[in-house]
Amino acid sequence: MQTPDPAPPNPPAGPPGAPFDFDAERWLIERLRAGDEAAFDQVVRANGGRLLATARRMLRSEEEARDAVQEAFLQAFRGLGGFQGEARLSTWLGRILVNGCLVRLRSRRRRPEIAIEDCLPRFLEDGHRADPGPGWDPSAITALESAQTRAFVRDQIDRLPEDYRNVLLLRDIQDLDTEETATILGISAGATKVRLHRARQALRALLDPHFTAFTAGDA
Repeated sequence: MQTPDPAPPNPPAGPPGAPFDFDAERWLIERLRAGDEAAFDQVVRANGGRLLATARRMLRSEEEARDAVQEAFLQAFRGLGGFQGEARLSTWLGRILVNGCLVRLRSRRRRPEIAIEDCLPRFLEDGHRADPGPGWDPSAITALESAQTRAFVRDQIDRLPEDYRNVLLLRDIQDLDTEETATILGISAGATKVRLHRARQALRALLDPHFTAFTAGDA
């Protein structure tokens, strides 16, 4: 098997904000395709922590998160022959992991989903909301920072229909951009934006009773 030309074992990534070193990444990919175990270790060390954090946020299970990361690396390494370098290696790994997490989430036994239309706001003919409801005061917003409240919010996200839940997870939990989210979900950027807007509106409707009660009780 042909071995890539010698190069430094760990090409420096450069300081934050420095231009990405495409030559170093191409050389790393050549090493991976040649079966270089040191290259595999380098990729795992460089990306494992970030991928594990992503899996933890999506799956909320340490065991499942670690399994998902391991599966993502295995899938990536087996599929290196089809990797054309259209994205950075780290981005490609992230997409594989997120897709794997979405499959795991779909396979879970979920609570009954709500109808998205039941949570969307209604508007009058003049364009104003028919049911604006009370706003959240600063104490309610501060409560969002607590672990207990974050868990409650994720429980409400889980109630959304899958199409809306997934786009909300990718855009607002994983901080992926619109184009990357659209690619992972196999829909257009326009459809991604529409689903995200509706998902955010529905989630706000689900959270309103909780935070309205919180504000009233805090008064």
